[in-house]
Amino acid sequence: MPRPMTREQARQELDRRGITVADFCRAHDLNPNLVYDLLAGRKKGKRGEAHRAAVLLGIKDGVIEDVEDFPPKPEQ
Repeated sequence: MPRPMTREQARQELDRRGITVADFCRAHDLNPNLVYDLLAGRKKGKRGEAHRAAVLLGIKDGVIEDVEDFPPKPEQ
């Protein structure tokens, strides 16, 4: 499993792909202020939308679960 990127690497990757933070946020239905806070290090991305955004940006190794599917229901 690849190591998470640094915040600077994530910003460079967006630049390399020609994607603005606003474009990234629209594509993933994220709050732009939250993403800017993650990239600036003001938020850690521990829970909820911040966690989801950090994983999508590649700055955090994690899993994005569907809230309706948690906790997982036993297989029948």
